[in-house]
Amino acid sequence: MANQEGNNRVGNQQSKIFVNNMMESAIRIGLLFMLVLWTFDIIRPFVIPVLWGAIIAVALMPLTQKLEKAFKGRRGLAATAMAIIGIALLVIPFVLVSGSIFDGVSHAIEVLQSGEVNIPGPTQKVADIPVIGDKLYEIWALFSTNLEKAVQHFLPEIKTAVGTIASVIGSSLATLMMFIISLAIAAGFMSNAEKISGAISTVAVRVVGKNGEQWTTLTAATIRSVLLGVVGVAFIQSMLIGSAMFVFNVPAAGLITLGVLILGIAQLPALIVVLPAIFYVFSTQDTTSAIIFTVWVLLAGVSDSFLKPMLMGRGVDVPMPVILIGAIGGMLAAGIIGLFLGAVILAIWYELFMAWLKADKAPEAEQSLAIEGEPKLEAVVNQAK
Repeated sequence: MANQEGNNRVGNQQSKIFVNNMMESAIRIGLLFMLVLWTFDIIRPFVIPVLWGAIIAVALMPLTQKLEKAFKGRRGLAATAMAIIGIALLVIPFVLVSGSIFDGVSHAIEVLQSGEVNIPGPTQKVADIPVIGDKLYEIWALFSTNLEKAVQHFLPEIKTAVGTIASVIGSSLATLMMFIISLAIAAGFMSNAEKISGAISTVAVRVVGKNGEQWTTLTAATIRSVLLGVVGVAFIQSMLIGSAMFVFNVPAAGLITLGVLILGIAQLPALIVVLPAIFYVFSTQDTTSAIIFTVWVLLAGVSDSFLKPMLMGRGVDVPMPVILIGAIGGMLAAGIIGLFLGAVILAIWYELFMAWLKADKAPEAEQSLAIEGEPKLEAVVNQAK
């Protein structure tokens, strides 16, 4: 009886200790969770610029190292020069595109205010376009003959289009500022590349073990591959097609150029926006100009087929659906800047996941080879005896 009471007393004491430890652990975890949330709220505005700056730094580091030799080993000066060049490459096309959009909107407002709206009527070439020709001819003819009735009929669509254009322009301006800040951050990263690279390798080894350093190298290779092979190709393609739009005075050339860039990053064909422009040029300009324009934009539209093999890194093979999902998901989550980030980040995760799968298979393969080799080894030993 005394032993039973003693056991009950010990059990109750252990239960109290367990409950006390559980409560203390819960309070500590809750406080730690609150601290993490507060810390994230503080650093959240800086996450995307710093992350994008790190990606840009990894992609531009080889060029910075070459430029460093020209500057006689001054890494900081080389990194600053690369950042300034990158900002110029961003700002100049943006100014041209936004200037074209602003001039087009201003001219449209002046024409509407003056009441002297003169929209040229469609030609028979428009009606001859397969599938959509008759409907397009009817809508175009309505706008050219009775603009007021056409505007009233298509007012909901016009409001939606204007709102979308305004949203895209605003998002593009915010993205440009984000790129400029990220390039400045990238310059700082590139100036201290060795220290940062060593710290990242140490953390990676600490987190994932002996494969951490290998995964860090794979991440850098993936960033360079996707940034050059996807984003870089989309930028080149949009500039080639956009220049044709400006040379042949296609309306909304700036918006078309931006649309080609977005489609290129999302791995969608540029012909989606190019074909309507080709139809417009054929219906409004002479045949020679239309043929030159068509050849120009079609060659630019398929230029990704030979640019990607040249710019995509060797040993990094990311399926296009992964890039597409990353680009679209990133854009939905973070706007235009997410279009770039999403493609890169999802590609990194894909490559790390595939490397993880291969790392698990490697020891099994080595073990099977060792097992298969044991009988052969025993045979050799017996023969020697």
